[in-house]
Amino acid sequence: MKVEQVKVNDLSYELVVKIDKADAQEKKKKALKEYRKNAEIRGFRKGMAPMSLIEKMHGVQALVEGVNQLISEGINNHIAENKLNILGEPLPNEEKQKQIDWENDENYEFVFDIALSPKVEFTLDKNDKIVSYNVAVSEEAKNNYKSNMLKQFGKLENIEAVAGEEDFIIADLEQGETKIEGTYITLRQIENKTNKKKFIGKKADDSFEVDVHKTFSNETDRAALLKVKKDELANVEPMWKVTIKEVKTFVPAEQTQEIYDRMFGEGVVTDEAGFDAKVAERVAMEYRQEADFRFVLDAREYLLNKTNIELPEEFMKKWLFTINEGKFTMEDIEKDFALFCKDFRWQMISQYIMREQKMEITREEVLAVAKQMAKYQFAMYGLNDVPEEQLNQYAESILANEKEGRRIVEKTEQDKVIAYVKSVVTLDEKEISIEDLQKMNN
Repeated sequence: MKVEQVKVNDLSYELVVKIDKADAQEKKKKALKEYRKNAEIRGFRKGMAPMSLIEKMHGVQALVEGVNQLISEGINNHIAENKLNILGEPLPNEEKQKQIDWENDENYEFVFDIALSPKVEFTLDKNDKIVSYNVAVSEEAKNNYKSNMLKQFGKLENIEAVAGEEDFIIADLEQGETKIEGTYITLRQIENKTNKKKFIGKKADDSFEVDVHKTFSNETDRAALLKVKKDELANVEPMWKVTIKEVKTFVPAEQTQEIYDRMFGEGVVTDEAGFDAKVAERVAMEYRQEADFRFVLDAREYLLNKTNIELPEEFMKKWLFTINEGKFTMEDIEKDFALFCKDFRWQMISQYIMREQKMEITREEVLAVAKQMAKYQFAMYGLNDVPEEQLNQYAESILANEKEGRRIVEKTEQDKVIAYVKSVVTLDEKEISIEDLQKMNN
C-alpha cells in the first residue's frame, strides 16, 4: 500500500491511496471469519457453514471492508508520520475517483481531499491600537432611568376619564345579541390619531360606536380584544358598541422604604440620595456593557485584519456539506459562508491566545458567568434580590442545557481573551453619546 500526497495549493492537498488486492487478503479473511461465526444458514449449525459458501455470499463485501480498513490506517499513518495538522477530515474526491471493479481489479486507487489548518502566529503589544469608547452619564439619563424604575414597581389605579397613552380601559363590547364583557383596551393599541380621539375624555358608563377593524389595526390585538382566534377575524362585522366600565392608569411607585427594599434588597437603600446613587451606578454599568460590547466587536475586527488568516474555502464548503448530511444545500452554505469563515477565523485567533498565554477555563469561572446571566434574567422581571441559593440552582440548570452550556463556556473564553487583549494593546479612548454607541451596536 502506498499513500502519495499531491499539492493543490498552500493549504489543500490530494492523498492518493494505492492498494494491491493481495494487501487486503488478511483483513478480508478476518472479515469472512466474522461472517461465518454469525451466519445462520439452513442445513448447517451456526458458525459451521463451509468457508467456500461464506466466500460466495460475502466475499466482495469482506474485501471492501478490508480495503476500507487499509485506507483508514494508511491515511491516519500518513497524517501522523508527516505531522499534518489537518482541518476537518479527509473527504473522497468524487471527480477524480475511478470506478472500482472489486471482482476483477488486482489493484485499487482512491483519491481523497485534505486541507491543512492554517498557522496562526502573531504578537500584541502597545503598538497595536484599538478604540475604547467612554460614555458620560447625563442627569437626564439618570432621571429617565429612575422614572422607569418607579414605573416598573408602580400599579394600576382608577381614574375618572381617559387622558392619554398610558391609560387602560375595561369595557363591554356589544354587537346585536353578541356581548363581550370585561375586555381590556389600551390607547397604545390604537395607531390612528382620529380613532384614538374617540376615547379621550370618556368616563365609566359612556357608550359609543367604533369600527374595530380600523381602530385596532393589529390583528393580534384585535383578536385578543374580541376574544376570538386570528383566523376568525375575517368573519367579524366591524361596528361594535363600546361601553366603558372602568378607566385606569399606571401610577409610578412612591419612594418608600418598602419600594427601596423591593428594588435593591432589604436595607441597601434607605433614602433618596442612596436611590440616586444606585441609579447612577446602574446606568454607568449599562453604559459600560454597551461600550464593552463595542470593544469586543472592534477588537475582533482588528485581530481578523491583523492576522489575515487564509482558509481552504473550497474544501471547507465541501466539508460542511458532507458533515451536515444533507441538512443544507450548497446554496445554503454559500449564503452564510462568509459569516462562518469570520467566526472560524476568530475561533482560531482565540484558541491561539488561550494556548500561548496558557489560559484555562475553570468550572468556577463558567458558573460565575452563568450566575451573572441568571441575575440579569431575574432583573428583567423586576427581581433584583434573588437569594444566592436560587441563583446557583438556576445557573446550574442553564449549564445543564447542552446548547446554553456551550454558549456560556464560549463566552467565558471570549471574556478571558478580550481581557488579555485589552491589557496589552493601546486603548484609543474616545468619548461618545449613548445614542451614537447604541446605533453602532445595532
